[in-house]
Amino acid sequence: MSSLNFTNILTQTVDELSESTSYKGLIRQHTDGNPLPSGAMLCEIVELARAILFPGYFGNATLNSRTINYHIGVNVERLMELLTQQILAGLCSVEENSNQAYGEELRLKAANLSAQFIARLPQIRKLLATDVEAAYNGDPAATSYGEVISCYPAIKAISNYRIAHQLRQLGVPLIPRIITEMAHSETGIDIHPGAQIGSHFTIDHGTGVVIGETCIIGRNVKLYQGVTLGAKSFPLDEDGKPIKGIPRHPILEDDVIIYSNATILGRITIGRGATVGGNIWVTQDVAPGDRIVQRK
Repeated sequence: MSSLNFTNILTQTVDELSESTSYKGLIRQHTDGNPLPSGAMLCEIVELARAILFPGYFGNATLNSRTINYHIGVNVERLMELLTQQILAGLCSVEENSNQAYGEELRLKAANLSAQFIARLPQIRKLLATDVEAAYNGDPAATSYGEVISCYPAIKAISNYRIAHQLRQLGVPLIPRIITEMAHSETGIDIHPGAQIGSHFTIDHGTGVVIGETCIIGRNVKLYQGVTLGAKSFPLDEDGKPIKGIPRHPILEDDVIIYSNATILGRITIGRGATVGGNIWVTQDVAPGDRIVQRK
């Protein structure tokens, strides 16, 4: 094939990809200074947050009790700067009628949201401490809290979830979902930032776990690999499109255990202290204390 033919192929392909009908619904046209949130910057934000929440386990600094205040201070300052930038980008991405790039009102809103999030970091750490405790106490192979924090994919996924959940509660657009999907790619654990999850939560092994947007999970709940907490059906509007935001995922009360590859669908309740065995499909309520297992 001649170089001329190559040129014709490339030109034709560019023309086809540039045709407006081919990218309908798939394009975001940028105005000057209004990019989407940056994946690379959000990765750095997550690493900074992990370094703040678990000092000495993440990040590059060598710290001790004498220097911890300094190191956390540096990380918090950097987190404030980066998070404000990224929240601003997220806000601009949904301000369709804004003709001004990064207006002062949006800048102030982004900084305020960042500060509110940072003020919630102590509470996030308290919750994560209970998650680490639950993982350690629930796994005879765990030799220390340090091993759990450093090695267990569930801690990374739950950390991202707890960060993203707080951002979502503050009304930050787009970024919470990106952060949980980063953990999904990293760990194979898919937790929607809209889910409500109590303290002492753990996922053993973790790969393939899915937790839907409207799930409510109580305290001291344990899931094993491959568990799906999903929706059974999607009510449609008059145009035949799924209705957004309605409760459609399970409720797990306190002290529930769900074993590997169980699938629990719909707005049903798994009662306090109940156990659901592996490889089971559940679409009805489970009474408190019940044990649901496969029948021979």
